[in-house]
Parts: sequence; C-alpha cells; structure tokens
Amino acid sequence: MKILLYLSVALIAVAFFLLVIYLIKTLKTVQGTLQSLTKTIEGMEKQIQAIGTETAELLHKTNAVVDDVQKKVESVNVLFEAVKQVGSTVQTFNDALVKKWTANEQKLVQAFQWSNAFLEIWGKWKEKKKRKAKEGVEDGKK
Repeated sequence: MKILLYLSVALIAVAFFLLVIYLIKTLKTVQGTLQSLTKTIEGMEKQIQAIGTETAELLHKTNAVVDDVQKKVESVNVLFEAVKQVGSTVQTFNDALVKKWTANEQKLVQAFQWSNAFLEIWGKWKEKKKRKAKEGVEDGKK
C-alpha cells in the first residue's frame, strides 16, 4: 500500500509538473501577446501624436485661409458697393435725362410743327413765285 501511496504521490507530482509546464508555456504566450500589444499601442500613440500635430497644422492653415478669404470678400464687397454707387449715379442721370426729355418734348414737338409750317409756307411761296415768273414770261410773249 505504501507503494500505491508513493505511486499516487508521484503521479500527482508528474501531473502537477505537467500542469506547471503547460501554465508556463501559456503564460509565456500571453506575455508575448502582451509585449506585441504594448508595441502596437506604443506605435499607435506615436501615430496619434503625429496625427494630432498634423491636425493642428492643418487647423492653423485653415484659419489662415479663412482669414485670407474673409479679407478678399471684404475687398470684393467694397468693389460691389462702388459698382452699386455707379449704378445709382447712372440711374439718377437717366432719370434726370428722361425728366428733361419729357419736359422739353412738348417744345421739341412744337419746334417741329413750326419748322414744318415754315417749310410748307416757303414751298408755297416758291411755287407762287414760279407761277408769277411763268405768267410774266407768258404776258411778255403775248
């Protein structure tokens, strides 16, 4: 019976030894995985820092571009205001011209009527003069 007890203890010791070896291998695998994970996380930290730096630079550049665009828009607004004022001036000039034309339109129509009347009277006077000249020539022949 003692042998059985020794064999049982030896078997338990061998089983415990195998269990310890299996646990050691498992823990070494876990340790390798954790080291790999640590390296990956360190690499990601570096990449995140680089991305953060690039993002900050990009943000500064974007702000500079926005400021530049805003200045240019303000310059264009000044130009549009000037064009608007020119448009208002031209409109005022056109309104004044139309007003003057309307005011002088009646005078112009009247001037044309007088000139037509004058031309008509002058034409009749010339015609009468020609008739008298013809009658004088005919009277002289008789």
